[in-house]
Amino acid sequence: MQKSSVSLRSLGFSKLLGGLILAGFVSAVHAQAPAPAPAPAAPAGLPPTWAQGRTADGMNPTLVPNPSPLVAKPVSELFVNKLKAPPGFKVELWASGMANARSMTESPSGTLFVGTRFPGNVYAVVNKGDTREVKTILKGLHRPNGVAFANGSLYVAELSRILRYDNIEKNLDNPPAPVVIFDALPKDEPHGWKYMKLSPDGKYLYFQIGTPANIIVPPATHAAIVRLNLQTNILDYVAYGVRNSVGMDFQPGTNELWFTNMGRDWAGEDLPNDTLNKLARTKMNFGYPFCHQGDWLDPELGKGRSCDEFDKPELKLGAHVAPLGMRFYTGKMFPAEYKGNIFIAEYGSWNRTKKVGYQVVRVVLDAKNKPVKLEPFITGWLQGEEYWGRPADVQVLKDGSMLISDGEAGAIYRVSYAK
Repeated sequence: MQKSSVSLRSLGFSKLLGGLILAGFVSAVHAQAPAPAPAPAAPAGLPPTWAQGRTADGMNPTLVPNPSPLVAKPVSELFVNKLKAPPGFKVELWASGMANARSMTESPSGTLFVGTRFPGNVYAVVNKGDTREVKTILKGLHRPNGVAFANGSLYVAELSRILRYDNIEKNLDNPPAPVVIFDALPKDEPHGWKYMKLSPDGKYLYFQIGTPANIIVPPATHAAIVRLNLQTNILDYVAYGVRNSVGMDFQPGTNELWFTNMGRDWAGEDLPNDTLNKLARTKMNFGYPFCHQGDWLDPELGKGRSCDEFDKPELKLGAHVAPLGMRFYTGKMFPAEYKGNIFIAEYGSWNRTKKVGYQVVRVVLDAKNKPVKLEPFITGWLQGEEYWGRPADVQVLKDGSMLISDGEAGAIYRVSYAK
């Protein structure tokens, strides 16, 4: 493996890039509340943030991030028959026509809300028994990836703001103007989109603030998981050294927060691993940017450091698989051995010559809540080296079935089980 020949610290990237955004992005105008002004573009001559850490003598230099589509694929291009599941499980198309469908949350009455990263839309899927009606309820938002529901209100996480739409289910066709409950988040585009989870007691919204580049010493405000008190609007940092987590869930019974984390790029085809982590206590530090995957020092920024300084992940998931949404299985439809398992949507690699990920995996825990098995659950979005879909999130429905959103195809699939 080749290590970087240029120290990012010597170039001053850490200080410089803390407030920069990825050049070429344009902020959308908020349709119902004025959106904040974007951060200034990166100075000419700097590489794009996704390319930082790339060296001429290192990995395949032709690798670039996969583009995200701004339109949904037609049903004729949704190859659901190619999706494979364990015996007894069935995968079917549940809803379509939602460009870049990503994070999901369900209201107590059964309305599914779906966030997006690029189109700026938020969707509502109204279940009408054998059919579903898809409504585009919000447009023109800036990276509205994170969604949560509490007390009749829909919470939406934009890049730098948290919004609340009250009494939303009675106003799906004419949503009210949002209440801006927090607007002091960083405006960095790289890893700036949010995944949001309501705490079990309903008092906090948990979400991440990702690192503003591939591999730098980030500002103290970044590479962290935070929680927002919904009564006081006070933001509190609960975990550090987290490069970018775009999936999290609370374990039933323990109420401990588990989350996925994506490792750095350009360090190798098979290093470092993306990880599954557990917040056993507040203020844990998982090592970024000095230590990756719990036991691998960064070739540049890890010099003079030890991985023993930091907290360890619960499980290595593989390099570049891009784990996004995750859920504990709490339903009763699946066989008993699936109860309490973790399901993770792997969006799939770009920084690897041979593609990996593009599947939903299952993590089995033992009686002490330690992962003992990692295996594919739903596969088939990747055919050879070509992909037609990318799983982004999972959601357990009240009937015990599971939904999988597809950010590439703009669709949602339902996984059910019958003996």
